[in-house]
Amino acid sequence: MNFYESFRIALKALGANKGRTFLTMLGVIIGVMSVILLVSIGTGVRKEVTGQLEGFGTNLIYAIPGNFEEMLGGGGGAMAMPSRQFNNDDVEAVRARVSGSGLVSPMVDGSGRLTLRNNTMFGSVSGVDGNIDEVFDITLAEGRAFNNSEVLSASRVAVIGNTVKTQLFGNRDALGEEFQVNDQRFRVVGVLEEQGGGGMGGSLDTTVYMPFTAAQRLFGNQDISMIAVKADDPEEISLVQSRIRTALQPRLGSDGFSVFTQDQMLNVMGSIMGMLTTMLAGLASISLLVGGIGIMNIMLVSVSERTREIGIRKAIGARTYDIMSQFVIESVLLSVLGGLVGIALGALGSWTIASTTAIPSAVSLWSVGLAFGFSLAVGIFFGVYPAWKASKLDPIEALRYE
Repeated sequence: MNFYESFRIALKALGANKGRTFLTMLGVIIGVMSVILLVSIGTGVRKEVTGQLEGFGTNLIYAIPGNFEEMLGGGGGAMAMPSRQFNNDDVEAVRARVSGSGLVSPMVDGSGRLTLRNNTMFGSVSGVDGNIDEVFDITLAEGRAFNNSEVLSASRVAVIGNTVKTQLFGNRDALGEEFQVNDQRFRVVGVLEEQGGGGMGGSLDTTVYMPFTAAQRLFGNQDISMIAVKADDPEEISLVQSRIRTALQPRLGSDGFSVFTQDQMLNVMGSIMGMLTTMLAGLASISLLVGGIGIMNIMLVSVSERTREIGIRKAIGARTYDIMSQFVIESVLLSVLGGLVGIALGALGSWTIASTTAIPSAVSLWSVGLAFGFSLAVGIFFGVYPAWKASKLDPIEALRYE
């Protein structure tokens, strides 16, 4: 019996009990969909974080609480979580130490619900200093950046990204208008030029910048997420790094913080996000294994139900290979069809998440290949035993089976 005939019989057998076939495929569908969705979210977050860092410009140096030296060195060791956060005194210490060789901006990062009347969206919130346009390479399309007096008084003023302006204000002029961030009113003083980058995938268009003092009040603490320093001269980056370490060491100790350049920062974030994405893919793959066990159980039931059919086919000359290939093909068809449906649902779910929420999501080809390849492997692996069992049935005993 040739492959075409085995394939036709397998399709007929699966179509004979559509309800059971669908329920068997469901485990694979859910597994493949989960892999694609979770990897898509991980990939989207990675693109957004790295894209935002790249959009800040060059000559930037970052100081972050915690010891990330092993990660920076590529050793893959465990990261020491920060025991203490930066505060305003640390910012002033760095500012005094690098005076004349760089510009300093504290950063208070978070997210918020942005509301204007019936328009609501979720976006990034970044509290920075009054020299936002000097430290970071961003250009204002309208208005101005907030000034130092507004920072000192924690004024509720904001510079908004282009997408925030469009979604909340539409075609109206946003300057001087108020909107809400987590139910607190902020007045728009500036609008950024459109950055692009595919919506949430690495764009700064969905970000709201405000004085870091106002961000601290918004989030209810005095912590500083990060200290950014822009070196005046690219040749002095190493010198500025050394001065930052000297400023922070007395309070935090040598292991209480990390200082690195933008390229190093991108490597760190890429490594962290890559590990998280891999972990998410691994967790989702467990459901594919469960789906494979379901396929094996149903195929064993199918062998039991079709024992007489197997006996008749062997009695009229079907080889062991013919019987085995038929059941393997049925198992693979179940996993492949379930994988294709899961891919379609996963891609649709990823697009829906990216379009309707603030969660970045981007389908990657490797996640599709991984999910489909794993589902195919599951079908083959869990179909071999039932197929082998069917092929080893004695034809006389099989014909006697009731």
